[in-house]
Amino acid sequence: MPTGADDGGGGSGGEGAAEAGADGGGRPLGSRAPRFIRRSRPLHLSWQVAVFLVGLAVVALGVVMLPLPGPGWVVIFLGMGIWATEFVWAQLALRWTRRKVAEAAQKALDPKVRRRNLTLTAIGVAVIAALGGWYLWKYGLVMPWKIHED
Repeated sequence: MPTGADDGGGGSGGEGAAEAGADGGGRPLGSRAPRFIRRSRPLHLSWQVAVFLVGLAVVALGVVMLPLPGPGWVVIFLGMGIWATEFVWAQLALRWTRRKVAEAAQKALDPKVRRRNLTLTAIGVAVIAALGGWYLWKYGLVMPWKIHED
């Protein structure tokens, strides 16, 4: 099985270069390990295991941060980026994510969508303000768990 040591492009074979041009996105797919590591199959396998474990630890930390204070999603994507240095599936997942984020950003910049979002935000703020005003009119500055009606 080829390790991609002699392809000269840093990828893991010819399919990586063809795949990179298919979606118009940058680098060829495949391992970005140094050439001397890719030359030796056992060393490359050890490298892949180490990259996988480091990426797994970072992704696990991100998952733990989701309910806790901290940048959980940022850390998860950082772990995916670590995996993408070595694994084609992670590279494809990150390319898909980048493409979807770019599409969402373009859609958010559309004037009709911006107008709709601003309108919905204004309606939401008005509803929350009305509910807050009703609560203050009905109960004053008393917390809900201290309300005792006779």
